[in-house]
Amino acid sequence: MTALVAGVDEAGRGPLAGPVCVAAVILDPARAIDGLGDSKQLSERRREALYPLILERAVAWRIEFVEAAEIDQRNILQATMAGMRRAVALLSPAAGHALVDGNRVPDGLPCPATAIIDGDALEPAIMAASILAKVARDARMRALHQQYPAYGFDRHKGYPSPLHREALRLHGPCPEHRRSFAPVREALAAAGLLA
Repeated sequence: MTALVAGVDEAGRGPLAGPVCVAAVILDPARAIDGLGDSKQLSERRREALYPLILERAVAWRIEFVEAAEIDQRNILQATMAGMRRAVALLSPAAGHALVDGNRVPDGLPCPATAIIDGDALEPAIMAASILAKVARDARMRALHQQYPAYGFDRHKGYPSPLHREALRLHGPCPEHRRSFAPVREALAAAGLLA
């Protein structure tokens, strides 16, 4: 029997707030999903339509959130790698090989892996993972907007847009902000909250 291959991707490495979200997906060749693509190139409506199809038709899938506190503790690269390890390790059935979007394979994966630059535009399993990660993270940021409406998380999803930077300046960081990121540290310093 051929080894099951998982696609692995993340969403949310660049934002100043919220988690980074990692997904791992093993697609079923017998249950094709039309219209997969790089989540960044698909409309929000298209991603939202593909999300339940991927969950329903995949052999296995896993979504892992790495929260802001862990990002600050580890740094964004190591936090993303930790999320990838967890997502692949928790797939059931297990993957025999992982295809990871980008130029780096996390240490300690439970199976051999290959890094593929622009994999989210080339490999269907990585495309599926990128869609799950993006849709799940966007939903989390909309939920965080309910908790912290002053920041506009529902609009910019935590990315450093002018609106977000202005909210940071006016209100200072909330508990969901990544304190290891320079604009957040600057906002803390401006508020006199940085030791």
